[in-house]
Amino acid sequence: MSHDQQNQPGIASSSSFSNSIMSHDQQNQPGIVSNPDGTYTRLIQLPSTPATPDRNTHSPVLSKDLPLNPKNQTWLRIYLPKQALDKPSTTPNLMLNLPVIVYFHGSGFVFTSAASTINHDFCVKLAADLSAVIVSVDYRLAPEHRLPAAYEDAVETLQWLKTTQERWLTQFCDFSCCFLMGTSAGANIAYHAGLRATQVIDDLRPLKIKGLILHHPFFGGSERVRSELGLIKDPFLTLSGTDFMWELSLPIGSDRDHEYCNPTVGSGSSQLQQIQLAGWQVLVTGCNDDPLIDRQMEFANMLKEKGLRTVTHFGEDHHGIELFVESKAKDLFVILQNFITSS
Repeated sequence: MSHDQQNQPGIASSSSFSNSIMSHDQQNQPGIVSNPDGTYTRLIQLPSTPATPDRNTHSPVLSKDLPLNPKNQTWLRIYLPKQALDKPSTTPNLMLNLPVIVYFHGSGFVFTSAASTINHDFCVKLAADLSAVIVSVDYRLAPEHRLPAAYEDAVETLQWLKTTQERWLTQFCDFSCCFLMGTSAGANIAYHAGLRATQVIDDLRPLKIKGLILHHPFFGGSERVRSELGLIKDPFLTLSGTDFMWELSLPIGSDRDHEYCNPTVGSGSSQLQQIQLAGWQVLVTGCNDDPLIDRQMEFANMLKEKGLRTVTHFGEDHHGIELFVESKAKDLFVILQNFITSS
């Protein structure tokens, strides 16, 4: 099904996503079921929002959809702050030097899309508050496409960016100021895409990555850590839910200490040295009531021990709170602005 067919009118309330996930979990329903023909049916249906490329819209941000890989049915949603179009230009094709943020949505590698209202609304706020161009990636989902499919789509997006003739990007972006950002599973994708990008840095020019923004990164491991042992009660993310997502997304036959899931196994990836040499900064954010908090802290400590320029911010509340509560999002955007400026 194409993203146009998935678009539904209406705006989701901030709690509709978490309520949908929780209702299935409480009823011991997985939210997705396999069919005899090998396909899958997602029981959780969430509202979607169409792109708004018309500058007469009341939104402070314009958006448009562009294909990435038609064969894989992947695509991108680009967000441009409307103020960029309103700035006077006496020089044709004047570059306004807006940073570009490549964004990967969350939902355990299994649910939602770049068009899902919860992700669309977050990207609109992100573009408006940071005065940045956002490239939101609609990557292939598991279990139809297990990891590393999403990582491959992420790197393909970077290759697309370096050659695109899309005006919103060529005229308004500073390609030497690019950040990879993701939320939850999307942060996992941003991290692994970053590792892969270090192997082709020269090939990506003029695109230059300055850093990774890992917002509540979704990591795991075979051995339970303290925050996963029921000591933390997150109203959104459950331990059984994380188990189920990893079961659907990891390569068949892999355990939870696979590098895709556990980035600290074996003292971390050998590619981390390349991130250090490239001078990238890494921001890791999390919340104290998230069952993943201990893994996020362990991951951040590993980066620091390896000499990477690492910034951390661990606050109060639960997993993905900034997608649901606007005041929390505002606080996050201040942190992101400082991080981008310092990079």
